[in-house]
Amino acid sequence: MSLVLTEEQELLKQTAAEFVAEKAPVTHLRALRDGKDETGFSRALWREMGELGWTGITFPEEYGGSGLGYAELGVVLEECGRTLVPEPFLSTVLLAGSAIALGGNDIQRKEVLPGICSGESVAAFAFQEHGRFDPYAIATRAEIAGKGYRLRGSKCFVLDGHAADHLLVAARTAGQTGERDGITLFLLSPKADGIRIERSLLVDSRSAAVITFDDAVAEESQVLGSVHRGADVLDAVFDRATIGLCAEMLGTLCEAYERTVEYLKTREQFDVVIGSFQALKHRAAQMFCEVELSRSVVLEALRAIDDEREDVATLASAAKARCSDTAGLVTREGIQMHGGIGMTDEEDIGLFLKRARTAELTLGDASYHRDRFARLQEF
Repeated sequence: MSLVLTEEQELLKQTAAEFVAEKAPVTHLRALRDGKDETGFSRALWREMGELGWTGITFPEEYGGSGLGYAELGVVLEECGRTLVPEPFLSTVLLAGSAIALGGNDIQRKEVLPGICSGESVAAFAFQEHGRFDPYAIATRAEIAGKGYRLRGSKCFVLDGHAADHLLVAARTAGQTGERDGITLFLLSPKADGIRIERSLLVDSRSAAVITFDDAVAEESQVLGSVHRGADVLDAVFDRATIGLCAEMLGTLCEAYERTVEYLKTREQFDVVIGSFQALKHRAAQMFCEVELSRSVVLEALRAIDDEREDVATLASAAKARCSDTAGLVTREGIQMHGGIGMTDEEDIGLFLKRARTAELTLGDASYHRDRFARLQEF
């Protein structure tokens, strides 16, 4: 398979690059952070992205989407990663929206997906309960109560949970923590009784929430997919979301690399540009090779989703491990090559380092995905 963009994807890439450069440059993130914005992103900008069709790229036309593929969504996410766009693509489109599209019934899809596609709604997925990603480590219980369920437990690292209009929750209806079977998904209102949401800030200035469920009621109609079989949806959603996150990481690490190379071409020391020093040339060359390897595996993974190939899970882990390593390398080198100013808030390169660190831990770090890759290959 040729790992290049089609003519239509190149046009989409150009459009996305122009839009984020004008409407969501790095200064957009700075303004939200410095102004202590209560939401952490711009709902107006989110609606504009919906009007462009970005938020509905992968969803069927009958729900207001474009019916395109993850390869097209990846193009948009890469450009968003270049300017550290804080709008809720990962939480709303890749996680909650994808889960509803894959596992929801027609009523649930009609209730939620049109709002996501138009950019009017934000959705969050509450699944993680520990500091490290572990998809089946779910202790939150959903016990049968009358004709419904009562949820007890807590979730952490719920991306954009404080601003969500719809809340998807993974709870255990059978089995023990760590078991794949026995997980059930519920589509709830975040304003329902028994749900307490507390916003927290991540190191990259984006928002996550801690959500506590204290006898929160869920009706049978709010079950998404099959009871006890939520992992069937989780597995597919996490693979797609991981690959989408890698596309965003690709944009972040590419921009950090290009900014660093440009700095090497302009910064002078001992009356010569530092980019002429052989040691720095070698380090820049290593970064270039790692960036291109990352690009190749991300493109392959995105197309594997669209082609419904059997190796999606393997490619998801390969892409996340590679992008995590490369993002760490490029942003660390960027800080070092910028010198002292790279450690200051005045210089943007530090913001790229923070975004890279957060992304590395989201949905599993490099070590987690190398181990998963090995298990999937039965090494």
